[in-house]
Amino acid sequence: MPASVLKSELILGIETSCDETAAAVLRGPREILSNVIASQVPVHRRFGGVVPEVASRQHILAIDAVVGEAMTRSGVTLDQLGGVAVTFGPGLVGSLLVGLSMAKSIAMVKEIPLAGVNHHEGHIRSVFIEHPDAPMPMMMLMVSGGDTSLYLVPSEGTQRPLAHTRDDAAGEAYDKVAKLLGLGYPGGPIIDRLARKGNPKSVPFSRPRMSDGTLDFSFSGMKTAVLRHVQARGIRPVERGPQPHPERVYPADDAAVVTCPTLVLHGSADARATPEMVTAVAANLAVILEADEQAR
Repeated sequence: MPASVLKSELILGIETSCDETAAAVLRGPREILSNVIASQVPVHRRFGGVVPEVASRQHILAIDAVVGEAMTRSGVTLDQLGGVAVTFGPGLVGSLLVGLSMAKSIAMVKEIPLAGVNHHEGHIRSVFIEHPDAPMPMMMLMVSGGDTSLYLVPSEGTQRPLAHTRDDAAGEAYDKVAKLLGLGYPGGPIIDRLARKGNPKSVPFSRPRMSDGTLDFSFSGMKTAVLRHVQARGIRPVERGPQPHPERVYPADDAAVVTCPTLVLHGSADARATPEMVTAVAANLAVILEADEQAR
């Protein structure tokens, strides 16, 4: 949103692309005055994953309170806002519609500019809030529940996609394996925690690479490999009784999911002679540590 069209530096940002309702107020490009997030994890836990229709309805229930709380914490009124920014995609269509409707309404009533923000670009640009002097160019690995992508960032505000998942994202692979083993939802943090206690070499799950020479990711085959291993070993979901060595599955699955994108990151950086690597939107400790190791 160009500064020249803003009535003030105060911006309200709204995000409803998946299962979190979020709103924040910023002064200028980097000063965060408030940041409020309403999680839907307890609602989706019994399904073992995000249900799009349920997510949309939860956004409707939460959006007024979340935006109101963000405004209150910031000490800013709607009349003081210079503009509104909102995620327009990619994401769940119904969920996006809730945030867009709220943002459009505020912008129309207050007669202030409205800017649509690409979900992925928002993740990338968030790095510069805390690290405004991040060295360029950089490779950026985005690892979240719904997306796994690799970008080349020559300069702030400019990014070029290099690779993306062709099926499941890394987070979805974790969730589906966790559901298979009866571990609960979300699966990423649970498997991440359990994997620290095991041997990552106990089960030789393969690291998928594309045969067409692209840098794209694929995690669906890895999920199937875990399923076949579980069936062959007679491993039951945890709520159904004692396990025949289930601890061997978690670290091996974690290592396979983690190594796939970070090896691509490392190989791509070598090919393009890009010195800096940044991992964005990664909560999994193993992903962060592996990316750091590859960067060295």
